[in-house]
Amino acid sequence: MSEKNKPFVITDRRKFTLDGEPRPDADPSPDKESREPAAAAPPPAPTAIPEPPAAPQAEEPEHDLPPAPTAEQTEQSRRAYEMTAERLDTAIRAANPGADHPPAMSFDQLVQSVYLTAMMQLGGATPEGQQPQVDLMGARQSIDMLGVLAEKTKGNLTPDEDRLLESALFELRMAFLEITQALARSAAAKAGSPTGGRPNPVGPSIVR
Repeated sequence: MSEKNKPFVITDRRKFTLDGEPRPDADPSPDKESREPAAAAPPPAPTAIPEPPAAPQAEEPEHDLPPAPTAEQTEQSRRAYEMTAERLDTAIRAANPGADHPPAMSFDQLVQSVYLTAMMQLGGATPEGQQPQVDLMGARQSIDMLGVLAEKTKGNLTPDEDRLLESALFELRMAFLEITQALARSAAAKAGSPTGGRPNPVGPSIVR
């Protein structure tokens, strides 16, 4: 029989009847879908390993100070300084017979030295009749230096030392206020002077 004349055959591949019973003439071979293995699930995506937190950086010190000297170094430098100072005193006395031995430095001398420096900066050493030269910023630093000294030595001074320091600070602060007020009055007078603001020859002037 030719290929064209072959009868058209319909094969019923249903496995169950309309009542749900298995068909006796059903193809016992499993379904194609059941024969094919299930597709393998894709491997899970690798979990990203979190980076460890960065170690906190140590804060840099505000002041990069050199290491402190040892006790032995401190003692050696003290002895060497005292020996050199003694040789210097001997040489000065030899060059100036009859000269007094310089007094040892004390707290009173320290306060008096800063006090005199501040007074000179406020124009206290200006010869009479000359225009005072005032260094306000320098005077302020000298006064503040005594203020720091008073704060750091509080409770560690004798009554006489404490009275000296407080008196020096009081006088310098009052002198500073007097000079600044005088300068303010002088500036106001120059601003309203009909002479064109020529400086007063006897009034204080600011150095810096």
